[in-house]
Amino acid sequence: MESILSPALLAKLTLGSSALSLLCLLILHFVSREYKPSWRMISEYALGKHKWLITSFFIFWGLSSFFVALLLFNLVTSNAAIIGVVLIIISGIGAIMGGLFDVKHKLHGMAFGLGIPTLPIGALLVAYHLLQNANWHTHSTALLVSSHALWISVVLMALSMMILFSGFKKAGIAMGPDVEPPTVVPAGVIAVNGYANRLLVLCYVHWSVMIAMTYLSF
Repeated sequence: MESILSPALLAKLTLGSSALSLLCLLILHFVSREYKPSWRMISEYALGKHKWLITSFFIFWGLSSFFVALLLFNLVTSNAAIIGVVLIIISGIGAIMGGLFDVKHKLHGMAFGLGIPTLPIGALLVAYHLLQNANWHTHSTALLVSSHALWISVVLMALSMMILFSGFKKAGIAMGPDVEPPTVVPAGVIAVNGYANRLLVLCYVHWSVMIAMTYLSF
């Protein structure tokens, strides 16, 4: 196994799957223009005409987490860091589930619960362990900024969703799992949750890319 999936190969697979994931997401913004990126969540693309693209996005995203986790298994030694790597794998499982079970499926919420909260914790456990290595210490700024950006992006998305729901409530628009989302945003409602959602994805994918590129620079 080690001769087939060397750390260098795992780093390159991480970069390749990350690039394919973002490419799928980018294409969706051109072929599904009816979903306004300012307030429509990425998962909602599954309700459009190009479900295979959003499914591919999630699967490649999950694969990038798997590959970077396998890479990190070759690099970490402490129990805390190993737990962090396991959390990264769980995040990848959540991402793939997000593609297999779309926004209307009852397991989509579980996919979110597995995929989103786990990576910030796992990344920080891994990052502070890697900083003890001289090679990684020279990349401390990039490593710490990228790792802390994960939980910050989660907080920003949560706040943006709270602002959106509050605005919809004041406008008299019902929200819930069994209610079709509105097609337009009423005047006065602040809707930037879609941007926050995309920022979160960029931060999550960037972390894996940063780990892989840093390793390949040694």
